[in-house]
Amino acid sequence: MSGMQRAEEQATRNGIQALEMAFSGVQRSRQDVENTKHGMISALQGSDGNAFQRLLDSWDENAEIISRNLQEMIDQLNETLRNQGLTQGSSNEAVNEAFSQSQTIFDNLMGSTAGK
Repeated sequence: MSGMQRAEEQATRNGIQALEMAFSGVQRSRQDVENTKHGMISALQGSDGNAFQRLLDSWDENAEIISRNLQEMIDQLNETLRNQGLTQGSSNEAVNEAFSQSQTIFDNLMGSTAGK
C-alpha cells in the first residue's frame, strides 16, 4: 500500500473515530436531558411545565436527527474502507448499541407525551 493510500486510510479512520465520539456525546447529552426532565417534571406544573416539556421534546427530536446523521456518516466511511478492501473501521456493535439506546430514550419521550 502506498504512503498516500495509508494516509487516506488513516484520515478515514480518524474521521470515523471523531464521528463516533460526537455520537457518544450526543447520546450522553440526551440521557442527561431525559434525567433532568424526569427530575423537574413533577416540580413544574401548569403552563410552565407544559412549555418545559415541549422544549425538551423538541430538543430531543433534533438530537435524534443529529444522531441518525452521524450514524449514516459513520456507516458511509466504514463502507469506504470496506470498498477499498480494508478491515472494519469502527466498532459498529458499540455504535449500534448506542443508537439503539438513543431510540429507546426517544420512544420513552414519545410515550410520556402521548397521554397529555
